[in-house]
Amino acid sequence: MNLIEKLNWRYATKRMNGTKVPKEKTDRILEAIRLAPTSFGLQAFKVIAIEDKALREQIFNEACPQPQIKEASQILVFAANKKVSAEQVDDYMERIAKTRGMSVNDLASFRASFDGIIAASAEQNFVWTARQAYIAFGVGVVAAAFEEVDATPMEGFNNTILDNILGLPEQNLGSVTILTLGYRDVSNDYLANAPKVRKSTESLFDFKY
Repeated sequence: MNLIEKLNWRYATKRMNGTKVPKEKTDRILEAIRLAPTSFGLQAFKVIAIEDKALREQIFNEACPQPQIKEASQILVFAANKKVSAEQVDDYMERIAKTRGMSVNDLASFRASFDGIIAASAEQNFVWTARQAYIAFGVGVVAAAFEEVDATPMEGFNNTILDNILGLPEQNLGSVTILTLGYRDVSNDYLANAPKVRKSTESLFDFKY
């Protein structure tokens, strides 16, 4: 299948059958997420990949009582930075300099681009970093489809409880969304064979020629 065929194949899987996704497939999905574009390339978020059954059981019981949490092969929790610090930006400048064989001093003007972000409030920062996490999340959804791995985007969970379970506040992180990875349980998922419903090309896009 080509990419468009795979995007037509994918859907927000409601029930999964517990089959483990091969490591090479999950590795490629995670690598696609790592390579996703973000503003300034800062990647102000972390992705927690959880296979541990006991931990997923706790998440299901306390924060997200949706069956895919237990039925999936793996769940990915996308957590954004609560506050962007000067140290975080400086670490990024050093990483750029080392990777590209240049001096940090050569990045002075680029470093100045972050001044407004660092000066912003934690609330403003989190709105911005959550958006960056969602870009990577979207790439993960597409990558899963490309690998013919079912995936379920999730927002309907208790963020505060999930954050505490995973120890995110101590890491300057807050959960924003979950992506479950696995394989559809066709016999129990009412959407497995349902036609995809989307707006038409004409109604979604406004072409200006």
